[in-house]
Amino acid sequence: MIVRKISWVVMGLLLLQTANAQKNLVTGAWFGNLLREDGKQIRFHFDLKTENQKTVMYIINAAEKIRVDKIRYSADSVWIDMPVFESYFRAKRISDQRWEGSWTSAGTAQWSVMPFVAETQATVSAPALVPAVTDLTGKWAVTLTRLNGTTRPAIGDWQQKGNVLRGTVLAPSGDYRYLTGYVSGDELQLSTFDGSHAFLFTAKINSANQISDGMFYSGATGKEPWVAERNENASLPDAAAVFMKEGEDRLRFRFRGLDKKWVSISDARFKNKVVIIQIMGSWCPNCMDETAFLSEYYRKNKQRGVEVIGLAYEYSTDFERSRSSLRKFKDRFQVQYPLLITGVTVSDTLRTEKTLPQLTPIKAFPTTIFIGKDGKVAKIKAGFKGPGAGAYHAELKKEFAATIDQLLKTPVK
Repeated sequence: MIVRKISWVVMGLLLLQTANAQKNLVTGAWFGNLLREDGKQIRFHFDLKTENQKTVMYIINAAEKIRVDKIRYSADSVWIDMPVFESYFRAKRISDQRWEGSWTSAGTAQWSVMPFVAETQATVSAPALVPAVTDLTGKWAVTLTRLNGTTRPAIGDWQQKGNVLRGTVLAPSGDYRYLTGYVSGDELQLSTFDGSHAFLFTAKINSANQISDGMFYSGATGKEPWVAERNENASLPDAAAVFMKEGEDRLRFRFRGLDKKWVSISDARFKNKVVIIQIMGSWCPNCMDETAFLSEYYRKNKQRGVEVIGLAYEYSTDFERSRSSLRKFKDRFQVQYPLLITGVTVSDTLRTEKTLPQLTPIKAFPTTIFIGKDGKVAKIKAGFKGPGAGAYHAELKKEFAATIDQLLKTPVK
Protein backbone atom coordinates (compact mmCIF):
# COMPACT_ATOMS: atom_id res chain seq x y z
CA MET A 1 0.00 0.00 0.00
CA ILE A 2 2.83 2.41 0.87
CA VAL A 3 4.61 1.64 -2.43
CA ARG A 4 1.41 2.28 -4.37
CA LYS A 5 0.88 5.62 -2.63
CA ILE A 6 4.46 6.66 -3.37
CA SER A 7 3.99 5.68 -7.03
CA TRP A 8 0.89 7.86 -7.32
CA VAL A 9 2.74 10.76 -5.71
CA VAL A 10 5.65 10.41 -8.14
CA MET A 11 3.28 10.20 -11.10
CA GLY A 12 1.47 13.30 -9.90
CA LEU A 13 4.71 15.22 -9.60
CA LEU A 14 5.78 14.19 -13.12
CA LEU A 15 2.43 15.25 -14.57
CA LEU A 16 2.62 18.56 -12.72
CA GLN A 17 6.19 19.09 -13.93
CA THR A 18 5.19 18.41 -17.55
CA ALA A 19 2.15 20.66 -17.28
CA ASN A 20 4.27 23.49 -15.87
CA ALA A 21 6.85 23.00 -18.64
CA GLN A 22 4.15 23.35 -21.30
CA LYS A 23 2.58 26.29 -19.52
CA ASN A 24 5.90 28.14 -19.46
CA LEU A 25 6.52 27.67 -23.19
CA VAL A 26 5.88 30.88 -25.07
CA THR A 27 3.44 30.38 -27.93
CA GLY A 28 3.75 32.50 -31.04
CA ALA A 29 6.46 33.14 -33.62
CA TRP A 30 9.99 31.74 -33.17
CA PHE A 31 13.25 31.61 -35.12
CA GLY A 32 15.21 28.36 -35.33
CA ASN A 33 18.92 28.64 -36.14
CA LEU A 34 21.05 25.72 -37.28
CA LEU A 35 24.73 26.51 -36.69
CA ARG A 36 27.20 25.28 -39.31
CA GLU A 37 30.83 24.48 -38.67
CA ASP A 38 31.91 27.47 -40.79
CA GLY A 39 29.89 29.88 -38.66
CA LYS A 40 27.01 30.29 -41.11
CA GLN A 41 23.48 29.99 -39.73
CA ILE A 42 20.54 28.40 -41.52
CA ARG A 43 17.51 30.16 -40.10
CA PHE A 44 13.92 29.01 -40.29
CA HIS A 45 10.61 30.20 -38.87
CA PHE A 46 8.24 28.23 -36.68
CA ASP A 47 5.13 28.90 -34.65
CA LEU A 48 4.22 27.33 -31.32
CA LYS A 49 0.50 26.92 -30.75
CA THR A 50 -1.78 25.26 -28.23
CA GLU A 51 -4.27 22.83 -29.75
CA ASN A 52 -6.52 20.71 -27.54
CA GLN A 53 -4.38 21.59 -24.51
CA LYS A 54 -1.27 20.35 -26.32
CA THR A 55 1.62 22.37 -27.71
CA VAL A 56 2.24 21.86 -31.43
CA MET A 57 4.88 23.33 -33.73
CA TYR A 58 4.43 24.59 -37.29
CA ILE A 59 7.61 24.94 -39.36
CA ILE A 60 6.97 27.61 -42.00
CA ASN A 61 8.61 27.70 -45.44
CA ALA A 62 6.83 30.27 -47.61
CA ALA A 63 3.36 28.74 -48.25
CA GLU A 64 4.22 25.46 -46.53
CA LYS A 65 3.39 24.69 -42.89
CA ILE A 66 4.77 21.43 -41.48
CA ARG A 67 2.82 20.35 -38.41
CA VAL A 68 4.95 18.77 -35.67
CA ASP A 69 3.04 17.30 -32.75
CA LYS A 70 5.54 14.89 -31.19
CA ILE A 71 6.91 17.27 -28.56
CA ARG A 72 7.97 16.11 -25.10
CA TYR A 73 9.18 18.08 -22.10
CA SER A 74 10.96 17.74 -18.80
CA ALA A 75 11.78 20.49 -16.32
CA ASP A 76 14.33 22.17 -18.60
CA SER A 77 14.43 20.11 -21.79
CA VAL A 78 12.47 19.84 -25.03
CA TRP A 79 12.41 16.81 -27.37
CA ILE A 80 10.94 17.32 -30.85
CA ASP A 81 10.58 14.44 -33.33
CA MET A 82 9.99 15.42 -36.96
CA PRO A 83 6.83 13.86 -38.45
CA VAL A 84 8.28 12.25 -41.60
CA PHE A 85 12.05 11.92 -41.64
CA GLU A 86 14.57 10.29 -39.29
CA SER A 87 15.21 13.64 -37.70
CA TYR A 88 14.81 15.19 -34.25
CA PHE A 89 15.68 18.13 -31.99
CA ARG A 90 16.96 17.91 -28.42
CA ALA A 91 17.23 21.25 -26.62
CA LYS A 92 17.62 22.75 -23.17
CA ARG A 93 15.38 25.61 -22.17
CA ILE A 94 17.76 28.44 -21.29
CA SER A 95 14.69 30.60 -20.67
CA ASP A 96 11.06 30.67 -21.72
CA GLN A 97 12.18 32.52 -24.84
CA ARG A 98 15.37 30.66 -25.77
CA TRP A 99 16.38 27.03 -26.33
CA GLU A 100 19.84 25.63 -27.05
CA GLY A 101 20.61 22.12 -28.22
CA SER A 102 21.08 20.12 -31.40
CA TRP A 103 19.34 18.82 -34.50
CA THR A 104 20.12 15.22 -35.46
CA SER A 105 19.29 13.67 -38.82
CA ALA A 106 20.05 10.36 -40.50
CA GLY A 107 22.50 10.16 -43.41
CA THR A 108 23.74 7.61 -45.91
CA ALA A 109 26.84 6.82 -43.85
CA GLN A 110 26.26 8.33 -40.42
CA TRP A 111 23.99 10.60 -38.42
CA SER A 112 24.53 14.35 -38.75
CA VAL A 113 24.38 16.59 -35.67
CA MET A 114 24.14 20.39 -35.88
CA PRO A 115 24.01 22.84 -32.95
CA PHE A 116 20.59 24.47 -32.69
CA VAL A 117 19.33 27.67 -31.06
CA ALA A 118 15.71 28.83 -30.95
CA GLU A 119 14.51 32.29 -29.91
CA THR A 120 11.15 33.99 -29.88
CA GLN A 121 10.93 36.47 -32.73
CA ALA A 122 9.95 39.17 -30.24
CA THR A 123 13.43 38.96 -28.69
CA VAL A 124 15.36 39.08 -32.00
CA SER A 125 16.08 42.33 -33.80
CA ALA A 126 14.84 42.31 -37.37
CA PRO A 127 17.58 42.74 -40.01
CA ALA A 128 17.91 46.29 -41.28
CA LEU A 129 16.80 45.90 -44.88
CA VAL A 130 17.34 48.54 -47.54
CA PRO A 131 15.44 48.85 -50.83
CA ALA A 132 16.32 46.17 -53.38
CA VAL A 133 18.43 47.29 -56.34
CA THR A 134 16.17 45.33 -58.70
CA ASP A 135 13.27 42.89 -58.89
CA LEU A 136 14.42 39.27 -59.30
CA THR A 137 10.99 37.89 -60.24
CA GLY A 138 11.30 35.42 -63.12
CA LYS A 139 13.43 32.52 -64.27
CA TRP A 140 17.19 32.34 -63.89
CA ALA A 141 19.74 29.94 -65.38
CA VAL A 142 21.79 28.86 -62.36
CA THR A 143 25.20 27.19 -62.45
CA LEU A 144 26.51 25.50 -59.30
CA THR A 145 30.11 24.31 -58.96
CA ARG A 146 30.85 21.09 -57.11
CA LEU A 147 33.87 20.62 -54.84
CA ASN A 148 35.68 18.76 -57.64
CA GLY A 149 35.29 21.76 -59.97
CA THR A 150 32.60 20.30 -62.21
CA THR A 151 29.40 22.26 -62.72
CA ARG A 152 25.74 21.37 -62.56
CA PRO A 153 22.81 23.32 -64.00
CA ALA A 154 19.70 24.47 -62.19
CA ILE A 155 16.86 26.93 -62.63
CA GLY A 156 15.94 29.65 -60.15
CA ASP A 157 12.23 30.42 -60.30
CA TRP A 158 11.57 33.32 -57.93
CA GLN A 159 8.90 35.85 -57.01
CA GLN A 160 9.82 39.12 -55.29
CA LYS A 161 7.57 41.61 -53.51
CA GLY A 162 9.50 44.48 -52.02
CA ASN A 163 12.24 42.92 -49.92
CA VAL A 164 10.53 39.50 -49.70
CA LEU A 165 11.85 36.79 -52.02
CA ARG A 166 10.24 33.37 -52.50
CA GLY A 167 10.38 30.51 -54.98
CA THR A 168 12.52 27.47 -55.56
CA VAL A 169 15.58 26.11 -57.34
CA LEU A 170 15.04 23.24 -59.78
CA ALA A 171 17.61 20.57 -60.66
CA PRO A 172 17.26 17.67 -63.14
CA SER A 173 16.25 15.37 -60.27
CA GLY A 174 13.62 17.68 -58.76
CA ASP A 175 13.19 20.94 -56.89
CA TYR A 176 14.64 22.33 -53.66
CA ARG A 177 11.11 22.83 -52.37
CA TYR A 178 9.87 26.01 -50.69
CA LEU A 179 12.57 28.68 -50.40
CA THR A 180 11.93 31.97 -48.66
CA GLY A 181 14.13 34.95 -47.82
CA TYR A 182 14.83 38.53 -48.75
CA VAL A 183 16.63 40.97 -51.02
CA SER A 184 18.40 43.86 -49.30
CA GLY A 185 20.20 46.28 -51.57
CA ASP A 186 22.36 44.07 -53.80
CA GLU A 187 22.28 41.01 -51.51
CA LEU A 188 19.93 38.05 -51.60
CA GLN A 189 19.27 35.25 -49.16
CA LEU A 190 16.98 32.22 -49.48
CA SER A 191 16.62 29.31 -47.08
CA THR A 192 14.46 26.33 -46.15
CA PHE A 193 14.19 23.64 -43.49
CA ASP A 194 11.81 20.68 -43.67
CA GLY A 195 13.38 18.11 -41.37
CA SER A 196 15.69 16.75 -44.07
CA HIS A 197 16.72 19.73 -46.22
CA ALA A 198 18.58 22.51 -44.42
CA PHE A 199 19.53 24.91 -47.23
CA LEU A 200 20.82 28.47 -47.47
CA PHE A 201 21.51 30.44 -50.67
CA THR A 202 23.37 33.77 -50.56
CA ALA A 203 24.61 35.93 -53.45
CA LYS A 204 25.33 39.40 -54.80
CA ILE A 205 23.07 41.01 -57.39
CA ASN A 206 25.19 42.62 -60.09
CA SER A 207 22.33 43.85 -62.24
CA ALA A 208 18.76 43.08 -63.26
CA ASN A 209 20.11 40.18 -65.32
CA GLN A 210 23.16 38.85 -63.47
CA ILE A 211 23.91 37.35 -60.04
CA SER A 212 27.41 36.48 -58.85
CA ASP A 213 29.42 35.46 -55.77
CA GLY A 214 26.70 33.02 -54.78
CA MET A 215 27.15 30.31 -52.16
CA PHE A 216 24.85 27.36 -51.56
CA TYR A 217 25.10 25.96 -48.03
CA SER A 218 23.64 22.51 -47.36
CA GLY A 219 23.44 20.94 -43.92
CA ALA A 220 26.42 21.03 -41.59
CA THR A 221 29.22 21.19 -44.16
CA GLY A 222 27.93 21.22 -47.77
CA LYS A 223 29.03 24.23 -49.78
CA GLU A 224 28.90 25.09 -53.51
CA PRO A 225 29.54 28.40 -55.30
CA TRP A 226 26.92 29.53 -57.80
CA VAL A 227 26.13 32.22 -60.34
CA ALA A 228 23.00 33.01 -62.34
CA GLU A 229 21.76 34.88 -65.40
CA ARG A 230 18.18 35.87 -66.10
CA ASN A 231 16.74 33.59 -68.77
CA GLU A 232 12.98 33.12 -69.15
CA ASN A 233 13.68 30.17 -71.49
CA ALA A 234 16.02 28.36 -69.11
CA SER A 235 15.74 24.56 -69.30
CA LEU A 236 17.42 21.53 -67.79
CA PRO A 237 19.05 18.50 -69.41
CA ASP A 238 17.45 15.10 -68.87
CA ALA A 239 20.52 14.02 -66.90
CA ALA A 240 18.58 11.75 -64.54
CA ALA A 241 16.81 9.76 -67.25
CA VAL A 242 16.26 6.03 -66.72
CA PHE A 243 15.46 3.52 -69.47
CA MET A 244 14.55 -0.11 -69.92
CA LYS A 245 17.53 -2.18 -71.01
CA GLU A 246 17.58 -3.52 -74.53
CA GLY A 247 15.32 -6.53 -74.87
CA GLU A 248 13.37 -5.74 -71.70
CA ASP A 249 9.83 -4.39 -71.57
CA ARG A 250 8.56 -5.53 -68.15
CA LEU A 251 9.62 -5.20 -64.53
CA ARG A 252 9.96 -8.27 -62.31
CA PHE A 253 10.16 -7.81 -58.54
CA ARG A 254 8.94 -9.17 -55.21
CA PHE A 255 9.50 -7.34 -51.90
CA ARG A 256 7.98 -7.25 -48.43
CA GLY A 257 5.55 -4.55 -47.35
CA LEU A 258 5.09 -2.87 -43.99
CA ASP A 259 2.91 -5.80 -42.91
CA LYS A 260 5.85 -8.12 -43.74
CA LYS A 261 3.84 -9.79 -46.51
CA TRP A 262 5.42 -10.33 -49.92
CA VAL A 263 4.09 -8.33 -52.85
CA SER A 264 4.94 -9.02 -56.50
CA ILE A 265 4.22 -7.03 -59.61
CA SER A 266 2.84 -10.32 -60.96
CA ASP A 267 0.12 -10.53 -58.28
CA ALA A 268 -3.48 -10.74 -59.48
CA ARG A 269 -4.21 -7.35 -57.90
CA PHE A 270 -2.20 -5.62 -60.63
CA LYS A 271 -3.32 -7.66 -63.63
CA ASN A 272 -4.97 -5.62 -66.40
CA LYS A 273 -4.42 -2.45 -64.37
CA VAL A 274 -2.41 0.69 -65.02
CA VAL A 275 0.32 0.54 -62.38
CA ILE A 276 2.47 3.41 -61.15
CA ILE A 277 5.78 2.39 -59.61
CA GLN A 278 7.22 4.99 -57.25
CA ILE A 279 10.98 4.68 -56.70
CA MET A 280 11.40 6.46 -53.37
CA GLY A 281 12.91 6.66 -49.90
CA SER A 282 11.63 7.95 -46.56
CA TRP A 283 14.70 10.24 -46.35
CA CYS A 284 13.76 12.11 -49.54
CA PRO A 285 11.83 15.44 -49.37
CA ASN A 286 10.81 15.27 -53.05
CA CYS A 287 9.51 11.76 -52.35
CA MET A 288 7.45 13.28 -49.55
CA ASP A 289 5.85 15.67 -52.04
CA GLU A 290 5.25 12.89 -54.54
CA THR A 291 3.78 10.60 -51.88
CA ALA A 292 1.30 13.32 -50.90
CA PHE A 293 0.35 13.72 -54.57
CA LEU A 294 0.15 9.99 -55.36
CA SER A 295 -1.80 9.19 -52.21
CA GLU A 296 -4.50 11.71 -53.10
CA TYR A 297 -4.50 10.67 -56.77
CA TYR A 298 -4.86 7.00 -55.85
CA ARG A 299 -7.81 7.61 -53.51
CA LYS A 300 -9.63 9.48 -56.29
CA ASN A 301 -8.73 7.16 -59.20
CA LYS A 302 -8.22 3.60 -57.97
CA GLN A 303 -11.77 2.69 -58.99
CA ARG A 304 -10.76 3.47 -62.61
CA GLY A 305 -8.30 0.58 -62.63
CA VAL A 306 -5.19 2.35 -61.32
CA GLU A 307 -2.72 0.89 -58.82
CA VAL A 308 0.39 2.35 -57.17
CA ILE A 309 3.39 0.60 -55.61
CA GLY A 310 6.13 2.38 -53.67
CA LEU A 311 9.58 0.79 -53.74
CA ALA A 312 11.73 2.14 -50.91
CA TYR A 313 15.52 2.40 -50.87
CA GLU A 314 16.43 3.39 -47.33
CA TYR A 315 19.55 4.45 -45.43
CA SER A 316 19.83 1.04 -43.78
CA THR A 317 19.31 -2.60 -44.71
CA ASP A 318 17.68 -3.11 -41.30
CA PHE A 319 14.08 -4.04 -42.09
CA GLU A 320 12.59 -2.76 -38.83
CA ARG A 321 14.34 0.61 -39.06
CA SER A 322 13.14 1.05 -42.64
CA ARG A 323 9.66 -0.08 -41.67
CA SER A 324 9.50 2.48 -38.84
CA SER A 325 10.55 5.32 -41.16
CA LEU A 326 8.11 4.36 -43.91
CA ARG A 327 5.25 4.14 -41.46
CA LYS A 328 5.67 7.88 -40.92
CA PHE A 329 5.03 8.38 -44.64
CA LYS A 330 2.06 6.02 -44.57
CA ASP A 331 0.46 7.70 -41.56
CA ARG A 332 1.26 11.28 -42.56
CA PHE A 333 -0.20 11.01 -46.06
CA GLN A 334 -2.81 8.31 -45.43
CA VAL A 335 -1.18 6.05 -48.00
CA GLN A 336 -3.47 3.24 -49.13
CA TYR A 337 -1.14 1.67 -51.70
CA PRO A 338 1.67 -0.79 -50.83
CA LEU A 339 5.00 0.61 -49.66
CA LEU A 340 7.60 -2.12 -50.19
CA ILE A 341 11.06 -2.34 -48.64
CA THR A 342 13.68 -3.35 -51.20
CA GLY A 343 16.28 -4.15 -48.52
CA VAL A 344 18.92 -2.29 -50.54
CA THR A 345 20.30 1.05 -49.42
CA VAL A 346 20.12 4.19 -51.50
CA SER A 347 23.93 4.47 -51.26
CA ASP A 348 24.50 1.01 -52.75
CA THR A 349 26.12 1.55 -56.15
CA LEU A 350 24.48 -1.67 -57.35
CA ARG A 351 21.03 -0.76 -56.03
CA THR A 352 19.39 -1.01 -59.48
CA GLU A 353 21.10 -4.26 -60.46
CA LYS A 354 20.06 -5.86 -57.15
CA THR A 355 16.43 -4.83 -57.32
CA LEU A 356 15.30 -3.85 -60.82
CA PRO A 357 17.94 -5.25 -63.21
CA GLN A 358 15.69 -4.58 -66.19
CA LEU A 359 16.48 -0.84 -65.82
CA THR A 360 19.50 1.31 -66.52
CA PRO A 361 20.84 2.81 -63.25
CA ILE A 362 18.38 4.80 -61.15
CA LYS A 363 19.80 8.32 -60.81
CA ALA A 364 17.00 10.30 -59.17
CA PHE A 365 14.67 9.88 -56.21
CA PRO A 366 11.84 9.81 -56.81
CA THR A 367 11.58 8.18 -60.23
CA THR A 368 8.13 7.24 -61.52
CA ILE A 369 7.47 4.27 -63.79
CA PHE A 370 4.18 3.93 -65.68
CA ILE A 371 3.06 0.42 -66.59
CA GLY A 372 0.24 -0.20 -69.05
CA LYS A 373 -2.60 -2.70 -68.67
CA ASP A 374 -0.56 -5.16 -70.72
CA GLY A 375 2.11 -5.22 -68.01
CA LYS A 376 4.70 -3.44 -70.14
CA VAL A 377 6.60 -0.33 -69.10
CA ALA A 378 5.14 2.58 -71.06
CA LYS A 379 7.01 5.57 -69.61
CA ILE A 380 9.66 6.48 -67.04
CA LYS A 381 9.89 9.94 -65.49
CA ALA A 382 12.86 10.86 -63.29
CA GLY A 383 12.46 13.42 -60.52
CA PHE A 384 9.41 15.22 -59.17
CA LYS A 385 8.60 18.91 -59.16
CA GLY A 386 6.60 19.53 -56.02
CA PRO A 387 4.09 22.26 -55.06
CA GLY A 388 6.95 24.59 -54.14
CA ALA A 389 7.79 24.72 -57.86
CA GLY A 390 4.54 26.50 -58.74
CA ALA A 391 3.80 26.37 -62.47
CA TYR A 392 6.23 23.45 -62.95
CA HIS A 393 4.17 21.40 -60.48
CA ALA A 394 0.93 22.32 -62.23
CA GLU A 395 2.38 21.19 -65.56
CA LEU A 396 3.60 17.92 -63.99
CA LYS A 397 0.12 17.13 -62.67
CA LYS A 398 -1.39 17.83 -66.07
CA GLU A 399 1.13 15.58 -67.83
CA PHE A 400 0.69 12.85 -65.21
CA ALA A 401 -3.09 12.79 -65.61
CA ALA A 402 -2.82 12.73 -69.40
CA THR A 403 -0.41 9.77 -69.26
CA ILE A 404 -2.74 7.76 -67.02
CA ASP A 405 -5.81 8.62 -69.08
CA GLN A 406 -4.09 7.45 -72.25
CA LEU A 407 -2.93 4.19 -70.68
CA LEU A 408 -6.44 3.47 -69.37
CA LYS A 409 -7.85 3.95 -72.89
CA THR A 410 -5.29 1.63 -74.47
CA PRO A 411 -6.79 -1.88 -74.84
CA VAL A 412 -4.86 -4.98 -73.79
CA LYS A 413 -3.64 -6.82 -76.89
